[in-house]
Amino acid sequence: MNNIAVIGASGAIGGALIRQLAFNHPESEIRAFSRSPTQFDLPNVHSSHIDLLDEMSIEMAAGSVENALSLIIIASGILHDDQVSPEKSMRELSVQKFEQLFAVNTIGPSLAIKHFAPKLDRKEPSALAVLSARVGSISDNQLGGWYAYRASKAALNMVIKTASIELARRNKSAAIVGLHPGTVDSKLSEPFQSNVPDGKLFSPDHSADMMLKVLVDLKAADTGFVFDFNGKRIPF
Repeated sequence: MNNIAVIGASGAIGGALIRQLAFNHPESEIRAFSRSPTQFDLPNVHSSHIDLLDEMSIEMAAGSVENALSLIIIASGILHDDQVSPEKSMRELSVQKFEQLFAVNTIGPSLAIKHFAPKLDRKEPSALAVLSARVGSISDNQLGGWYAYRASKAALNMVIKTASIELARRNKSAAIVGLHPGTVDSKLSEPFQSNVPDGKLFSPDHSADMMLKVLVDLKAADTGFVFDFNGKRIPF
């Protein structure tokens, strides 16, 4: 890999991806984009600003990338914050929840695909990966609940699929995929970790390592699909 971009570098998974990519590919230039100022004490990592809620910021960030990219990872996302939490029943549905989760989980990454996908290398195999979630699978939904989060990730998966069809016409060596990182020990999962089975709560470094191994084996024919951390395809 020659040039890599990670969007959402200030998050637990984004930071872990940056560190492992820097170690695995010391010869590569890695651009670490994040909304919050984040510095990495790594010689081949360069931090830059991006705000996925502001398309002008996304366009400027993509415009600052001068060389073709071998790998782009969009590692942003939200499940809850001080004002929003996952719905246990339809009584908890609200416009605010849908607007906030779709803005961060669907619209922002979609606009990042719009502006960054044209930067993918056309001469060598390249990939754009977006962090999605297993709960975004419609056919795999057995528990219900979490309406806005599930819907935002299902919509993101549709964007990934649709973008892959368009990209295949322009860049046949590139792939766009979704990645399910598993349940990661982070602020995002902290309120729900008591329900995680033993051995299924991953450290950010472990999750990042597994997802990067999936990307290593990725082929152009895999474009448009969502894969879990073991490389297994998740149904839509």
